[in-house]
Amino acid sequence: MISKWFSERLPVSGVQIAELTNEPVPNHLKRWWFCLGGTPAYLFVVQIITGILLAFYYQPAPGTAYESIRTITHEVSYGWYIRSVHKWAATLMIAAVILHQMRIYFTGAYRKPREINWMVGMCLLLCTLTIGFTGYSLVFEQLSYWGATVAANICDTVPYVGVFVKRLLLAGDSYNEQTLPRFFIMHAAVLPAVMIGLLVVHIGILRLQGITEFRFEDEPDDKPPTFNFFPDHFYTELIIGLVLMILLSVLATLLPVDLGPKADPLTTPEVIKPEWWFYVSFRWLKLFSGTFAVLSSGFIVFVMFAWPFIDGLIRKHTRYTEASVWIGIVGVFLLVGLTVWEALVAH
Repeated sequence: MISKWFSERLPVSGVQIAELTNEPVPNHLKRWWFCLGGTPAYLFVVQIITGILLAFYYQPAPGTAYESIRTITHEVSYGWYIRSVHKWAATLMIAAVILHQMRIYFTGAYRKPREINWMVGMCLLLCTLTIGFTGYSLVFEQLSYWGATVAANICDTVPYVGVFVKRLLLAGDSYNEQTLPRFFIMHAAVLPAVMIGLLVVHIGILRLQGITEFRFEDEPDDKPPTFNFFPDHFYTELIIGLVLMILLSVLATLLPVDLGPKADPLTTPEVIKPEWWFYVSFRWLKLFSGTFAVLSSGFIVFVMFAWPFIDGLIRKHTRYTEASVWIGIVGVFLLVGLTVWEALVAH
């Protein structure tokens, strides 16, 4: 009776649903490192759930933010655990997005006709980093306060638009009473909404174009090139999700998030250090003058966005068809080297 009631109002059969969801998946997705696209999506859901729970107690104002975080960490039941899961999920999400973008790059999955989706992926990467920055700034610790101040001053060095970007970020010419509420709105509403929109576009293009197929030398020629999404690939994603749940719980329990000194606008800390995902930019700014470092960083980001077209020109007009691989290897060494350098250097 229930199934008949639903079928009269929703004339969709089980066979139609199966055909819609059970799209053939290329065999290379049986290897978990090719499934990194689903990992940040899962972690994003964890971020949303834990973020909503934290928002019940967080008060985004300079006079109340730090104390509300202290209450969450030390007084609310399992508040320390939820906050730690939120922080570690953010860390793993950023790492997963970076690794996923690197995998796309080194396998050439950005090439024609997938240039647009590569640029959407770059937007997702920048959006993820910005969410990490705004979330870090909400704690109102010494390092987060001065980190936001330094970031705003860096924006101010950009010609023509720097002053506008700084005012947009801080809601004024300097850190004020409206800065934290602005960070909170960006972190909890604006950026997640933008990211959801980008994800819809990203997945929509992926469904229209299909997933790039790769065949490996160890695969027999008579092996079918695809397998069913359900249940085979669904089980792979489910296992990855369960492993991430265990990992997040272990990290949150063994390495809970601490609470540093409260922000003091009158006392500049001896060491101002951002989260690890900005170590590269921080070290780059120390190596070169402010304006050149900022403009060169912007140029690098532009090149990353335009890389599918640059790679196409290289492949078309030179004999170095796989130059992108060697350029990528150099880029990865620079990223890792600058990150490690900034992490280990004495301040």
